[in-house]
Amino acid sequence: MYNFDSPVMIVYGILTGLIFGFLLHKAGVTRYQTILGQFLFKDYTVLKVMLTAIVTGAIGIWGMRSMGMDFPMHIKAATLVPNIVGGLIFGVGMALLGFCPGTGVAAIGDGSRHAIAGLLGMFVGGLIYAYVYPSIMNGFLKSGDLSVDVAGKMTDKITFADVSHLSPWWFIAGLVVISAVVFGLIEKLTGKNPPTTPA
Repeated sequence: MYNFDSPVMIVYGILTGLIFGFLLHKAGVTRYQTILGQFLFKDYTVLKVMLTAIVTGAIGIWGMRSMGMDFPMHIKAATLVPNIVGGLIFGVGMALLGFCPGTGVAAIGDGSRHAIAGLLGMFVGGLIYAYVYPSIMNGFLKSGDLSVDVAGKMTDKITFADVSHLSPWWFIAGLVVISAVVFGLIEKLTGKNPPTTPA
């Protein structure tokens, strides 16, 4: 369990947040036009950033675990209905605002004033969810729950590796191949003059 009373942990969190925000800014995903361009299939910066982050994160996490660093994974439950509904809410919100939660906060630091309304909306949504959580945690939040046997124990916190009994590295290799193909297709679609993000 993380100890947030530790000054070192707080400093690490602040430094990580600063680096993350800086990288989002440098990638151009703190700009409304970049997010809008992705939804209109005119600018693929967001897709490239996401694919790069997923592959890098997967290699980093499983690389550390392969070296003996045993830490909790915090795998979310495979409950289909809440995940679908949550995904739709997230997608509609991102399409309307032009930012996701991470890029929205970074956009405020980048000078975007309209992202402030989105941040306030996130807080209000979080408060509403916290208020209704007790009444939906055993009903709606369990809808479409998928459980499988993992190491002799039934659980709904499952991964493709658990279900297939294959090494996670097979799936990471697949992600790398898929990412390379997608990057190649993006280069063909955008040609030699990809969209540029305004400074």
